[in-house]
Amino acid sequence: MRSPLSSRGMLWWCDACHTPVLSRECSSCGATTRRVMLTPPGDARPAFPGDVALVNRVYSSHFGSPLVPDGHLALLNKVPDTDRMEEVIVGGGVVGAIRFVPEQGFWEAIPRREAFGLLAPARKFVVVDEGAAAVISGNSASVLAPGLVEIEPSVRAGDEVFVLDRKGECIAVGRARVDAGDARSMERGMVVRTRRTSPSACIPGEATWDDAVAANAGPIAEHEEEAIAFSRDAAKAHRLPVNVSYSGGKDSLATLLLARKALGDVPILFADTGLEFPETYENVGKVAEEFGLPVVRAEGSEAFWESFAVNGPPARDFRWCCRVAKLQPVDRVIRDTWGECLSFIGQRKYESARRMASSRVWRNPHIPAQVSAAPIHHWTALHVWLYLFREKAPYNRLYEEGIDRIGCFMCPSSDLAVIRHVISRYPGLWEGWDAKLKEWQQARGLPESWVETAGWRVRGESREEDRHR
Repeated sequence: MRSPLSSRGMLWWCDACHTPVLSRECSSCGATTRRVMLTPPGDARPAFPGDVALVNRVYSSHFGSPLVPDGHLALLNKVPDTDRMEEVIVGGGVVGAIRFVPEQGFWEAIPRREAFGLLAPARKFVVVDEGAAAVISGNSASVLAPGLVEIEPSVRAGDEVFVLDRKGECIAVGRARVDAGDARSMERGMVVRTRRTSPSACIPGEATWDDAVAANAGPIAEHEEEAIAFSRDAAKAHRLPVNVSYSGGKDSLATLLLARKALGDVPILFADTGLEFPETYENVGKVAEEFGLPVVRAEGSEAFWESFAVNGPPARDFRWCCRVAKLQPVDRVIRDTWGECLSFIGQRKYESARRMASSRVWRNPHIPAQVSAAPIHHWTALHVWLYLFREKAPYNRLYEEGIDRIGCFMCPSSDLAVIRHVISRYPGLWEGWDAKLKEWQQARGLPESWVETAGWRVRGESREEDRHR
């Protein structure tokens, strides 16, 4: 069978249905869709209620007005940054972003001009005269003191601001270089450095995710058909007992649905590190019960803490945790249960550069008893979510609350933004981890900041501190 759409990994929008579409034609109304230009890797996902609440809280706090209107579909696209930054897509346009600032521990709003069509800023704006407006809108020039007519009193140096003309139309966005009080007394100099961005048309309109499923009926059916055929071919090529590696996340759930359609009921292989979110344990049980599937559990908690006592906490550049708490227990369970097996795994190439280069069928050297196969290797996050919405699948409710990555609650690869959210949302869960970190820190004479600023997430930092203490 031919590969799925050559356009996979891209995003289009239907202005008639007001929904994202994964092809050049809307399956619902037949309209030709328009391309939405995302920052690479461009793995956009639905903005769930928790996500929308965060975006609107950030924009309301800064500009006095929310960004995402009620009843409108929104997407988030994670883009490269020092910690976490999310592009916000509404009405088929990238209307802005939110960015977590680790040093201050807060989210900042970074609007594009297109955001002005969705909100009415009551704060953080400047007004320029006709001459300045003509220069700025045509050349993306900065706002200089001679052209300034008004600056909203709350503006401080470093704030994101809207630049308006005398008619109240937005001609640019940018970052203030001075406080409002100083700007009023300036006769020359820069007040706002404007930011050049690519145009991204925003055409607002209400829709539901059921509407989006209908608009994507064609591409979702095509991707499903190809993934099912791949799964059957993999099973024929590797005459082994079959299971689905299930983490409680969206990708493994989609993989489970596909495997059942391709091969019938198959057992769930769950790597239980002992460090999962409560909702993940809940989801594993719910999925197993709803589909009537056995759960083969690989226990890794004891091995994790034994390794912690020797190595300290895992870090981004020293991730012993996956090998000790997941891979080795999974290998043992496979050998004890099946001897050898074929595992369908929810791995997607859009998740990382490493996975982009990965084969679709492989053997992990840490799990030699397992042949792994990825039916959704070519799917984007939006393919996965629309498929789950179509199937009315029981996905992990953590996604509704703004946690987009399901794994160990204290994963060192998590952004600081996520860690702050976990600490706030699960104080009891984090308290036990924090106590272990402090024990390690105090025993080795590391500074308190090693715990407080999550310095433990980078092994290089602790080694550097060890050399100088």
